[in-house]
Amino acid sequence: MSCAYQNICGGCPLRELNAEDYRRRKIEHFQKIAANLKQDEIPFGEPVFIADGQRRRAEFTFQYRKGTISLGFNAAQSHQLVDIATCAALTQNLNNVLPQVRDFLQKLCAIKSTQKIKTKFVTSNINQGEIWLTEAANGIDILLEIDENITLEHRMEICDFATQNPEIIRVSIGKKNARPETVVEKSKPHIIIAEHEVFIPAGTFLQASAAGEEALTDLVMKYIGDTTGNIADLFCGVGTFSYPLAQNIKNKITAADSSEELLDCFQKTVNFLTIPNIKICKKNLFKYPFEATELKNFVAVVFDPPRAGASAQVQQIALTNQADKPQKIVAVSCNPHTFINDANQLLANGYVLSEITMVDQFVYAEHFELVALFEKK
Repeated sequence: MSCAYQNICGGCPLRELNAEDYRRRKIEHFQKIAANLKQDEIPFGEPVFIADGQRRRAEFTFQYRKGTISLGFNAAQSHQLVDIATCAALTQNLNNVLPQVRDFLQKLCAIKSTQKIKTKFVTSNINQGEIWLTEAANGIDILLEIDENITLEHRMEICDFATQNPEIIRVSIGKKNARPETVVEKSKPHIIIAEHEVFIPAGTFLQASAAGEEALTDLVMKYIGDTTGNIADLFCGVGTFSYPLAQNIKNKITAADSSEELLDCFQKTVNFLTIPNIKICKKNLFKYPFEATELKNFVAVVFDPPRAGASAQVQQIALTNQADKPQKIVAVSCNPHTFINDANQLLANGYVLSEITMVDQFVYAEHFELVALFEKK
């Protein structure tokens, strides 16, 4: 699909390629990186390509200059803002709400506020920030990230915006790396995982598209196969893999992540759904990974780390006695370079790579995800 901004915006650098050339390039890039795996034969699964226009979550930058809002993404290899009206990568529902979001930001940023800085009172506007739009199963969730403190008038404008637009179900505000404050919540946003309504906190990480999430989940379940017992879901997020793994009552899932807010929402959902075989624990897996004495209790480990990879956790798996190692390791990765380091450590310490599959959910971008199955020798 063509896009009016494809030669300006930096989000989809491969959009000019036709479908055949694009897929060939993505596969070749994937296989070139996989060639760094220290195993003679690399068994590739059938690559999964997600359709265009499926992105359900996006971070927009906005600026307020001379009384006018600009809303969009950065230009390629630049911090210059490209003002856009629509985005071909996003779902239709997100594109439909962009005009209302632009109008809302125009009104919000026009509001002046006064604050005391040292001994002076300074009047100013909100002049820039980021706004996250997420399409949940039941509506649009919005998180506004700004540096300024908001006034009662700002809050009233946010409430008016949510009231006048029925598709908007929650609006939150916050500062980067701080817990957001919900200003309006008409309905608690949720997504569907394994036929469950899973509540999501404001600003939480989600897979880029529902179709991409489904593809990754299908591969994890395929690789787990008929293996049952105690399974660790590490860097569990909202429980993307925990819920489908828990559908088999023979499995007992230990889900671990470091975000207190995310895990609190995860626990509330598990309690609401009365799922008895998911145990949730808060754990910084970069600093305090599961150690050998704990790993011997698991028949399988699934991990889906951030771009930094799972080096500390993989090192503990490698140090575990061969007899005590989990039978299967299923690795999900959004960064093939850190994955190679993690994978080679597993290959050097008692595992064989049984299959690796590319999932292309970052359509027309250089990035891709992958899922790999390692089995104990």
